[in-house]
Amino acid sequence: MKNYQYLIIGGGMTAAAAVDGIREVDPTGSIGIVSTESDPPYNRPPLSKGLWKGDPVDGIWRKPKGNAPELHLGRTIKKIIPKERRAVDDQGNVFTYGKLLLATGGTPRRLPFEDDQMIYFRTLADYRRLRALTEKAERFAVIGGGFIGSEIAAALAMNGKKVTMIFPGHEVGERIFPRDLAQYVSGIYKEKGVELLGGEKVVASEAQGNQRALKTASGKTILVDAVVAGIGIEPNIELAESIGLTTEKGITVDEFLRTGEADIYAAGDVAVFYNPALDKRMRVEHEDNANTMGRLAGRNMAGKSEPYDHLPFFYSDMFELGYEAVGELDSRLETFADWKRPNEEGVVYYLRSDRVRGVLLWNVWGQVEAARRLIAAPGPFTRENLKGRLPEKPHED
Repeated sequence: MKNYQYLIIGGGMTAAAAVDGIREVDPTGSIGIVSTESDPPYNRPPLSKGLWKGDPVDGIWRKPKGNAPELHLGRTIKKIIPKERRAVDDQGNVFTYGKLLLATGGTPRRLPFEDDQMIYFRTLADYRRLRALTEKAERFAVIGGGFIGSEIAAALAMNGKKVTMIFPGHEVGERIFPRDLAQYVSGIYKEKGVELLGGEKVVASEAQGNQRALKTASGKTILVDAVVAGIGIEPNIELAESIGLTTEKGITVDEFLRTGEADIYAAGDVAVFYNPALDKRMRVEHEDNANTMGRLAGRNMAGKSEPYDHLPFFYSDMFELGYEAVGELDSRLETFADWKRPNEEGVVYYLRSDRVRGVLLWNVWGQVEAARRLIAAPGPFTRENLKGRLPEKPHED
């Protein structure tokens, strides 16, 4: 039996940030991390970004501040007994705790057919497997036209591979980008040699010699050497549900990131929290949320009572395109694009009821805090009073 003052279930960025948060308040309390992955905590964004541009793998590891936690890798917690402050893993090992953090993240969504050769891209192990395939394979299919799909397709193309993107929408990123911008992005992918099969769904995959034959709902057959899928994740809430915690497509937490069970917290991809700027409950799957929420959960586990009112941002790189974004990016909202150069540099505002709900900073940098202030402001906002509002000019002393 292992006894810890702080036990963290999950070994991702949220867990690493929680360790740092604990250490800011409690330099010596014992910390244990139980993770299903075989690797220690690492930064996830480089898996679809920097590592494909030559950044070293050694740069992704999360190095804890202060006394390091004990890592229990390649294990899955199967049972929690809150009254006994006890957790049991799939090998029968028992862990007791004073405070517990559920940082269980999510599991990639899978297509409705079996194919053990398909890579559902999420972990460092998936990156290693895909990178090894690029050493011998030339033609790749990427299923999904959203965040991960677009990044992986660009990464493979930049490494000289022939890439076919298959997705149900009409344009790359159309769920978040306004139509004109989504069409522009799709055009860039085509210019870079990526074949786009929009409006298609893959319904089957089978071996054909050393290749994979993908079948679409419309009857097309796409022959490739390897297949990568990036179609989102499902939050891992089974443990929470097994002990009766409130869930809403994620684990419900209060402003201090506590669940409804004493001394059990949740943070990161799996946590549903209230954001005051947007006046809504939300679940966010991006790096900034994992780091900021994880750190605060650790601090609160160690005795602080600090509310999580942070509005996370996210970012992406696709070929030479790049952006940062804050708030709700939903192409179904009213949008206003304030371009310095159409589709190349500017700010897109997402509006509802005269309030700014989201801001897309397209090749515009250093404006995340200003965007947060706009979203928190009561308005009313119109196209006229938003024009030229960002980027903010530096304040003069």
